[in-house]
Amino acid sequence: MKTEVKSTCCYCGVGCGVLIETEAGKITGVRGDPEHPANRGRLCTKGATLALTADPGYRLLHPERRGMRGQPGERVAWDQALDDAAERFAATIREHGPDSVAFYISGQLMTEDYYVFNKLAKGLIGTNNVDTNSRLCMSSAVAGYKQTLGVDAPPCSYEDILAAKVIFIAGANPAVAHPIVFRYVEDAKAANPDLKIIVADPRRSESAEIADLHLAIKPGSDIALFNGMLHLMIAEGLIDPDYIERHTTGFAELKDIVKPYTPAAVAEVCGVAAADIVQAARWFGQSGAALSMYCQGLNQSVHGTHNNAGIIHLHLATGLIGKPGAGPFSLTGQPNAMGGREVGGLSNLLSAHRDLANPQHRAEVAALWGVPSVPEKPGKSAIDLFAALQTGEIKAVWIACTNPAQSLPNQAAVRAALQSAEYVVLQEAYGNTDTAAYADLLLPASGWGEKHGTVTNSERRITHVNSAVSPPGEARHDWEIVVDFARRLGQKLGIDGERLFPYADAEAIFAEHCASTRGRDLDITGLDYALLDAAGPQQWPYPAGASGGKTRLYEDGVFPTADGKARFVPVKHLATADVPDADYPISLLSGRMRDHWHGMSRTGTVPRLFNLEDEPLLAMHPCDMRHRGLESGSLVRISNPRGEAVVRVEERPGLKKGRAWMPMHWGSQFMNTPGVNAVACDATDPYSRQPELKHAAVQIEKLDLPYPLAIVRRCASQSEALALLQAVRPVLQQYPYATLGLYGRSTPLVVLRAAMAEAPGDAEIDTLDRLFGIAGSDGAIVYVDATKRVAKKAVAADGRLQAVRLCGETQAVAWLKQAMAEDELDASLIRFALAPLGKPPVSVAPRNIVCKCADVTDVQIRQELAAGADLPKLQEKLRCGTFCGSCVPDIRRMAAEFAPSETAAA
Repeated sequence: MKTEVKSTCCYCGVGCGVLIETEAGKITGVRGDPEHPANRGRLCTKGATLALTADPGYRLLHPERRGMRGQPGERVAWDQALDDAAERFAATIREHGPDSVAFYISGQLMTEDYYVFNKLAKGLIGTNNVDTNSRLCMSSAVAGYKQTLGVDAPPCSYEDILAAKVIFIAGANPAVAHPIVFRYVEDAKAANPDLKIIVADPRRSESAEIADLHLAIKPGSDIALFNGMLHLMIAEGLIDPDYIERHTTGFAELKDIVKPYTPAAVAEVCGVAAADIVQAARWFGQSGAALSMYCQGLNQSVHGTHNNAGIIHLHLATGLIGKPGAGPFSLTGQPNAMGGREVGGLSNLLSAHRDLANPQHRAEVAALWGVPSVPEKPGKSAIDLFAALQTGEIKAVWIACTNPAQSLPNQAAVRAALQSAEYVVLQEAYGNTDTAAYADLLLPASGWGEKHGTVTNSERRITHVNSAVSPPGEARHDWEIVVDFARRLGQKLGIDGERLFPYADAEAIFAEHCASTRGRDLDITGLDYALLDAAGPQQWPYPAGASGGKTRLYEDGVFPTADGKARFVPVKHLATADVPDADYPISLLSGRMRDHWHGMSRTGTVPRLFNLEDEPLLAMHPCDMRHRGLESGSLVRISNPRGEAVVRVEERPGLKKGRAWMPMHWGSQFMNTPGVNAVACDATDPYSRQPELKHAAVQIEKLDLPYPLAIVRRCASQSEALALLQAVRPVLQQYPYATLGLYGRSTPLVVLRAAMAEAPGDAEIDTLDRLFGIAGSDGAIVYVDATKRVAKKAVAADGRLQAVRLCGETQAVAWLKQAMAEDELDASLIRFALAPLGKPPVSVAPRNIVCKCADVTDVQIRQELAAGADLPKLQEKLRCGTFCGSCVPDIRRMAAEFAPSETAAA
């Protein structure tokens, strides 16, 4: 019998509702929840394929204890595992003090999970060393809101997008990172053609394609842009003096600071036209309803807090806050980074937006928890936490639901720290992450579709998440693991852990969390699970007695500060941490791909999500490529003093000279280095302690690896493909360049690419053939050209091509993977797999799936465009872009290629 359970997507902070279809205890499908106010049934490609990630192939199914890190562990019972962990932590605390242990957790946990982790560290153990991967994405937004508006509370809602007259997207690419939010932007533009969209981004991103004005500013020049816009607004009388006088403080000082930020001066700093800066300021100041949306481009900076303040200043100066269609809207990166912020999941915060540095706040939390005190000493933030592991100041670390051995910057230092740590516990759903290699104890946790609790999205909306299926094997819910461990640890430390952690279920934790918010800015004492189930997701604040949550904050102009006024902060433009120079002349930008999420531990299990891009590629400007003797497909080394990565380069539009771009998702699971984070900058903002992950100064040089190798292997199922991936991964380290990925839809493929200086020997080729299951001669066609050092092999069964190994000449991979995935190469044409120069048969046309939801290819779209179709006609006939909409920017670009030029029209 099939059933549907309401839940949420586990990817970005949009907080889309989903309906999970189950049958016989297994997840069989997923669709958008038409009743959820965040998405109204829409899903992006990642969310729409969630059911395909339920394959248990990489799941951690039982606790494992490892005698030597990186080696297979021995299975242990839960009681033994938690007793061992409690004894190690207790012994460390007794000998070295509470601050010798730490916890590093995740914005993908439930709020209830976050709450008990926070209480375990700060209440039971007595250390503030509990931080989160949200430090890497949202801590500058937290600090920016607090410095200006008084508390960490995004004042806007998604409905403001439809009411805005100007939308200013800065340091964000919602078309890719928050696709459903971008659908609202597209809806708003369609409903109001006069809506002006401004995008500030060093790269012409997918979001910039819809912009009326793209400001391709230099990396790190955001504050100069914002101060320049404010300068012009002041000069042209576009500010609201009455609002400034009644509702803000500090404007006079900032007004003096921005005097030198003339359009000409800012144009020089930002590298954009002065007229464009003027236009942006006028559109914003004259709009009457300007909405700013921003994310990692502002946050992940050594000036991240002041970047946030700078854009918030534009709203305070014009009074465009607390009104429909207006306000500074920070887009949350992870599905529950907001929930973690609400319960004090950062090392400098306490429950309900309380500050650790405030004695009264510490006393309130101590009283709530029934402990003598909450420690005063600030805890270690993420970068400092791992540095302290390296020095030995922190001896033991507990990591939950995150993968620092890929996600943190300066990977060489992070991995050295994990190797140096005396004891590492990893609480994780997946057993194959890069961090798992450093764990002494692995604890299996529940994952998407299995969890229960609450999450909060970017617009402060809380959703009750229900379990659709039971966790596999012996996996347990994160909160259950923490509570069980806390009780055992308390017993060993002489503390009544049963009293501190009396929870029988997640709802009891939520009730305590709600009680902690009473009288605070995020008061949710009016909420419980029953109300959330009956009335649906609700926005905070929602105090006891309220009939609903608050759509928009600060409508009355009163802010949660001592005097009730918002604050202008004296911010100035300063140089980035990594300034390009003669040795490292390229600004390397990192960002997200449409179809993948974070380190790909989940999306990396779905073959179709690799179809748009199935290998890590570095995008460069053609002038930078010519200067280095590069062409698309060349191999390059990206390097700086922190590390290096070897990747294939591709010329792409949208980049200015001196700038390059690479996705942040690729790591050691899919290539032979940690990816872009090997070179990423670990310098941090002084207020938020967030690192500058978005930009690094690097050198890019051509690599001479003349001997290529590629293997494409068809698998019978997704599970078989995942098992093969896991088996092949150790091979990546044998080559100076190597990548590994999936491809396909109903028929999954595993694709290995490598390159080296010399041809491999017969023994090495035989080893690869055995690894891929293509050793022997049964069904094999072989082509060898010893003079050109070419060795190719194709294996067929029942007239179907099963695998191809190409050594010395690999051009055929591009069309072969498509033909194999779609069964387009019949028996009579299999010989083309080994053809010289890799030419495809005429019957196989290269194509890519553009719209995954409707299964529409680029070939189909171009055929319709050539016949005169426009976007609406394409959507009507092919249905592409009518489901999640994630492919609309790609379709627009393709349509632009067929648009008649002005010359032709004349």
